[in-house]
Amino acid sequence: MGNPNQRTVARQIRQRRVRRRIRGTAERPRLSVYRSNKHIYAQLIDDTANRVLTAASSVGKDFQTAGKSGGNIAGATLVGEMVAERALQQGIQQVVFDRNGFLYHGRVKAVATGAREKGLQF
Repeated sequence: MGNPNQRTVARQIRQRRVRRRIRGTAERPRLSVYRSNKHIYAQLIDDTANRVLTAASSVGKDFQTAGKSGGNIAGATLVGEMVAERALQQGIQQVVFDRNGFLYHGRVKAVATGAREKGLQF
């Protein structure tokens, strides 16, 4: 799997396989994580209404003022904490974690850890 396009297709296959089983509801939304080389993004999604309830990323202004990078574990942990705070403000305490076809390792795991530390349950 040296070709980048093959890696992307393989991730999309894993993504579809997981999404067959995981569904986000208004009470328990899906915490979807996406990582690029420089940034990391997290969204809480209600699949029944097909809408994003809240989101946080390393591209947002509040993240930029923290002075961290989205390409490392510290930045990913901060994104997880930010999305958890926004979820708790909306009264959301439980989520379903969707790693989006990525390995549960490194920055993806850091987002989950940051969200758990701020009080989200999954």
